Amino acid sequence: MGDSLPAAADVFANLPPAHPDDDALRKSIRSLRTEERRFIGVLDDDPTGSQAVHDVQVVTVLEESAYQAALDGPARTCFVLTNSRSLGRRAAARLTTRAARGLISEAGRRGARIDLISRSDSTLRGHLFAEVAALAAVHEEMLGGGPDGVLLAPAFIEAGRLTAGDIHWARTPAGLVPVGDTEFARDRVFGYAASDLRDYIAEKSGGAIGAGGVLSISLADIRLGGASRIRDLLARANDASWLVVNATEYSDLEAVAHAVLLAEREGQSFLFRTGPSFVRALAGLGPRPPLRGREISPPAGHRGHGLIVVGSHVAQTTRQVAALRARDGIASIELDVPSLLRGGSRVATATARHVVAALGRSDVLLCTSRTVVSDSRGQADLAIARTVSSALASVARRALAARPAWIIAKGGITSHDVAVRGLRIRRAEVAGQLFPGLISVFRPADAAPEAIGLPYVVFPGNVGDDQALTRVVAILNGAD
Repeated sequence: MGDSLPAAADVFANLPPAHPDDDALRKSIRSLRTEERRFIGVLDDDPTGSQAVHDVQVVTVLEESAYQAALDGPARTCFVLTNSRSLGRRAAARLTTRAARGLISEAGRRGARIDLISRSDSTLRGHLFAEVAALAAVHEEMLGGGPDGVLLAPAFIEAGRLTAGDIHWARTPAGLVPVGDTEFARDRVFGYAASDLRDYIAEKSGGAIGAGGVLSISLADIRLGGASRIRDLLARANDASWLVVNATEYSDLEAVAHAVLLAEREGQSFLFRTGPSFVRALAGLGPRPPLRGREISPPAGHRGHGLIVVGSHVAQTTRQVAALRARDGIASIELDVPSLLRGGSRVATATARHVVAALGRSDVLLCTSRTVVSDSRGQADLAIARTVSSALASVARRALAARPAWIIAKGGITSHDVAVRGLRIRRAEVAGQLFPGLISVFRPADAAPEAIGLPYVVFPGNVGDDQALTRVVAILNGAD
């Protein structure tokens, strides 16, 4: 489909100018949320969705007591890390259902409402319809009716994932390209062809929804029509209509978020399928400077060396690993995937011994072998990925005995499993990011004793240039 789409230069050259950054609008969003007693519950299909926000809580367990602690934070926002992208479709839907019921129940106990966001990949991979359908069913079951609309807002501004002319674009070394022309669209499990989000919805629905039936909030609507125009478009939504949200700047998303809150105040209801940036907009959060120095210092008693755990196999990650390996002072240890699949826990145990010993001398890069082990069926690929990620997590758990100063996990499934199975994180605070809106640092609050307060860096597989991983290691070692 990419061949028939206009070039980025043509689309972006004709856009009306964006509204300037407006802290007053963010303050209004926060005030509306407080007045209307509205929380935000984010069902995050991997741990990377918090990379645009700060001072929010993430939980990894499906327990309402954990949701309560998270929602008590100043942002009134709880991320539930479901890791559902690593699961099959039905399992992902069941997990989404459980998490949504718990979040709605916790809000109800406080006499409040909660906006539910299904946060997924800004390059469109994930269980789109299964998870949204699960949220809609819970909404109808517990809130007395289904949502009027579902907003699809995959933009991730800092990473160059932008939506204009209803086409979703990804920044690559060659410039902005339609996302359907990127490597992410060729994903064996979640692949797709369409870059126009109306066509993408039709494609993923198997034709049940026609592209012509998808509503769109264009950049002209947002920037020229303003709040009244956005409200008019939202008012057209009924019976879980899909609406594409175009955005190339945070001001676009914040204008939509403000209009949504006004529409909800008048009785409409919405669900959201989004990338990371919309969460920040709906919470009314502003940007925070990148974390440095004491903000990312290790807790007392931890040594000066760190552990980098890499499971992601996307090309960006492989290039980043190669650049890091070329740097002095890094011990590189490979977890050989074919051997792991044959030898199981024995291979993981032997690898852990090497890692613990090496952490006494230097930073350690623990990386899976770069040749992808695959099956002819995409769902079997997910099972292989879970086995490998579980092994990486078990190595990280044993590595805590060496008291590392920090841990980086590269890749969505990997970072979830290292957090849950390795560091035993049940709840953590998102302190902020190492770059503007990119690469979150978690501070575990409820976790394995050796992990409490340890800087845990969640590094998506599909983010950053070739030197990004090397720069992150340098920052954590105080070089920047």
